[in-house]
Amino acid sequence: MPWIYLVVAGLLETGWAIGLKYTDGFRRPVPSVLTALAIVASMWLLGLAARDLPIGTAYAVWVGIGATGAAILGVVLLGEPLSAARAAFLGLLVVSIVGLKLTAAS
Repeated sequence: MPWIYLVVAGLLETGWAIGLKYTDGFRRPVPSVLTALAIVASMWLLGLAARDLPIGTAYAVWVGIGATGAAILGVVLLGEPLSAARAAFLGLLVVSIVGLKLTAAS
């Protein structure tokens, strides 16, 4: 169960990171409230996962999922550029996340 919490927390982190673009500096109420709720839910689930997983692993995986998701959605939704180098480094990030999962104590 802690890994499920952690994956959902990472996906919510992706959501709030992208949500920040839509808040327009927290001047738009609906995106701002949704982003704030995603932040709280993401942190709460990270906290639940950290009860059973090593904090270094949990935090690194959480950040990695969020960073990878935000980068991918930035390309897809926001038209950010995707160079071959950027794609390769995102691939390395995914490999690192999987490696942390495979070597975790729980």
